[in-house]
Amino acid sequence: MNVSRRTLLIAGAAGLVAGPTSLDGSAAAAATTAAAFVDSYKTNTTANLTAETNAAVRILSGFRKVWGTGASWNTGTVLDEAFLRANVRYVVRTTRHRTAAEAARSFIVDRQHQSYSVIAGLGPLADAYKAGAQAVTGITGAPATTPPTTVSDFVPAGAPAGSTLGAGNPASVLGKVVTLVNTVRGNWSSGNPSKFAYQYPRPWRMTEDSEVVDTGAVDEFGYPVYDSGIVVTPQLLRQRSTNPAEDGGYVSGHTNALFLAALAFAYAVPERFQELVTTAYDLAHTRIVTGMHSPADVIGGRILGTALTAAILADPANATLKAEARAQALAFFQAQAGPDLTVAARSGAERDANAAIVTPKQTYGLPARRSKLRFEVPAGAEVLLETRLPYLDAAQRREVLRTTALAAGNPILDGPEQWGRINLFAAADGYGAFDTTVAVTLDAAATGFAAADTWRNDIDGHGGLIKLGTGALTLTGDNGYRGGTTVARGTLVAAARKALGDGDVTVSGGTLRLTAAKVHVPGSVRLSAGALAVSARTHGAPALTAGDEIAIAPGATLELSIPHIDGHSRTFPILKARRLRGRFTRVVVTTPGYGATLTHHGDSLTARVHRI
Repeated sequence: MNVSRRTLLIAGAAGLVAGPTSLDGSAAAAATTAAAFVDSYKTNTTANLTAETNAAVRILSGFRKVWGTGASWNTGTVLDEAFLRANVRYVVRTTRHRTAAEAARSFIVDRQHQSYSVIAGLGPLADAYKAGAQAVTGITGAPATTPPTTVSDFVPAGAPAGSTLGAGNPASVLGKVVTLVNTVRGNWSSGNPSKFAYQYPRPWRMTEDSEVVDTGAVDEFGYPVYDSGIVVTPQLLRQRSTNPAEDGGYVSGHTNALFLAALAFAYAVPERFQELVTTAYDLAHTRIVTGMHSPADVIGGRILGTALTAAILADPANATLKAEARAQALAFFQAQAGPDLTVAARSGAERDANAAIVTPKQTYGLPARRSKLRFEVPAGAEVLLETRLPYLDAAQRREVLRTTALAAGNPILDGPEQWGRINLFAAADGYGAFDTTVAVTLDAAATGFAAADTWRNDIDGHGGLIKLGTGALTLTGDNGYRGGTTVARGTLVAAARKALGDGDVTVSGGTLRLTAAKVHVPGSVRLSAGALAVSARTHGAPALTAGDEIAIAPGATLELSIPHIDGHSRTFPILKARRLRGRFTRVVVTTPGYGATLTHHGDSLTARVHRI
C-alpha cells in the first residue's frame, strides 16, 4: 500500500479521537472546562479514548495542531508539514549516524525494566540502592546480531533470594521507596490510551513527508518493509510489533515509564533530583536512537510521565506512602554514606554537562511558532519539588516552576495545562526570576536542602530577596534582579560576581559571605549589623565593589580569611565604592596565625595582614 501525502491531507479524521483535528469546538470546550489533570488522572484508561473523556489524551492534545487522526492507522492527516517533516528527519539522521555502542545501549534500554534503568541516576548511591532494594536485571548487554526470538528482562540465575526486577522488592529494607515507584507506575499510568487515540505511526513506517509507504515486500524476519529511510537498531528488529493499529508512536511508552520512575525516585532521593531528571532525558533519547520513536513521541511521553507523577504524588491517598518513602531513603543512605547526604550523593558530574544532555532534548529543535502564551503552572505540579525545595511553601514552588518554564511556541508543549513547559532540570536550581520580593527561610538545625541549598539559575525580575532563618543559601548565577537583597539571618553566599543582582544590598543580621572574586553591586551596600565575610585575594582586586556607596554602621563585623603570604605582612584591597563611610566595629581573622589592620583610603578599604 502506498498512501500519498495528498491522500493523507484529504483523509477524514473520524478515527478514535472524535471531533476536529485541531483543538477547537468540543475539544476546546473539554480543555477549558475539564477538571484539572491531577483531579481526573484516573480517567486514563483504554475505555476512554477522547480528549473529552480521558485527561491524558486531553493534556497531550497539542499534538492535534500538527496531526489529525484518521479512520485507520495509516490515514492520518498532516496538519503541520514542516513540524512533522523535521520530526521524522531527526530520526533519519540519528539512526543513520548511530554508532555500534549507541545501538547496543539502545537495545539494553529497550529491553531492560525501565524502573531499573533509571537507578543509574542515583550515581554513587546506585549500588547501595540495588543491594538494599534487591533490584536486579537480566539485561546487561546487547547481542551482536538480531536474536532468534523476542527478549524480555529476567531475574538472572544465582540472584539472591528476594531479587526482583524493576525498582526492587517491596518487602526489602527500601520497600517503601519500591512501592512508591510502583505506585507512580500503577494502574492509571499507561501511555496506551494515548497511542490508541492519536494513531500516529512509528517513524520506521513513515517517510519524511509522513507518508506511509508499504513496499509490499517483507524482510528476512517476515515484517513488512516500509520506505522510511530509518535504520532500526538491528538487535531490536524482532521486537517490532506486527500490528500497526495497536502500535502507535505518540506517545513513547518507554519514555513515559522512564520519567514516572525517575521522578518517583527523585521525590524519595532529592539529593539526586537533577541527576535523575537528566537520566530520564538521556535514556528516553535512546528511543529515537533505536528508530522506534520520533522526538514528538518522546516529548509526549515526557509530558505524560511528568503529569502522572504529579497527580499520583498529589493524591491524598498516597500522602503517607510518599512521606514514608522519603524518610526511608534518607535514613538508609545516611547510614550508608553519612549524615551530609547532599555531599555524599554527588558524583562529580558537572551541572553544565548535565545541562548539555537535557537542553537540546527539551524541544529537539522542532519548528516553533511565535507565541506570547502566558505560562500558568498546572494545578498540583508544585508537588514535584516538595522534597527538593522543602524550605519553600507550595506557592513559592509554583513560582519556581513558573519562572523556569520553557518558552512557548512548540504546539505539543503548549497543549492544555501546558505540562510540557515545566522544566524540572532548571527548577532544581531555584527561581528563574523574582517578580515579587521573595523571603526564604532555611534552618541550620534541619538536614539536607532544608539547612543549606544553592540556586544556580540566572535570576532576573523586578523583585528582591530576603534571607531569613539560620541556614545557608548560595547564589551562583549571573543575576539581574532589581529589587535588592537583604540578609536578615543565617548566611547568604555570593559565589559569582553578579550573584547579588542589580539592586541595593542590606545586611541587617546574619552573614553575607563572598566566595567569588570581585563581587559587584551596582547600587549601594548597607552593613547595619551582622557580618561581611570575605577572603583576601592574592590578585589584588577588591572583594566587594559598589556603584554607589558602602555604608558601615556600628555593630557590623568583618570576617576575614587570609591566604598564605610570603614575608611578615601584605596589604589586600577589601572594599571599593563611589563613597565609603563608617567603620567595622570588629575584625575577625578566621585563619589561625594571622592578624589584620584595616585602613580607609577615601573610597576604599584595605587590610594589612600580618603573621602573629
